[in-house]
Amino acid sequence: MPGAAKLAELVERQEPLTFRFADDGLVPNHPRWPMIVYRGAVALPDDVNPAAVFEDLFSTNGWGDGWRNGIYDYVHYHSRIHEVLGIARGTAEVRFGGDRGEVLTVKAGDVAILPAGTGHHRLSSSSDLLVVGAYPPFGTYDLCTRPEQHAEALRTIPKVARPEKDPVYGSEGPLLIAWSDD
Repeated sequence: MPGAAKLAELVERQEPLTFRFADDGLVPNHPRWPMIVYRGAVALPDDVNPAAVFEDLFSTNGWGDGWRNGIYDYVHYHSRIHEVLGIARGTAEVRFGGDRGEVLTVKAGDVAILPAGTGHHRLSSSSDLLVVGAYPPFGTYDLCTRPEQHAEALRTIPKVARPEKDPVYGSEGPLLIAWSDD
């Protein structure tokens, strides 16, 4: 684990990119809150374990149940929980928001924060892709891929509460403004 002092050195304040996606009939996306992307938010020098950096950063900010893997190669979303994806190694081309969403290339150091309902689908990736994911301390993980899940998702997505902290920048993070109900 890098520790708090090292984490502070590695996290670089970035302006958030925000993306809003319409319901496409299969993927509801979030009705109010945008997906947030921080490009190059985390410096990953050779002397650190990049996955451990993301795990420590996310858990420090209250996002847990972490995992290390990739991004599924099919369209899916989570209707009962938000998700953060930290790109620890490699690159990937990911379509966010469902079939009518937006294709983004993400690379090591980038972070994507997906409010409940946001579709995601890995289209391609480098062979060394490593993603660290995590979730806020409330909500229930589910995996939605089928049209018959859509109606129930429309009911559950708006009920998933806003996290208390941004997974990258903590209690001062842009997520808290972008995901406000004001």
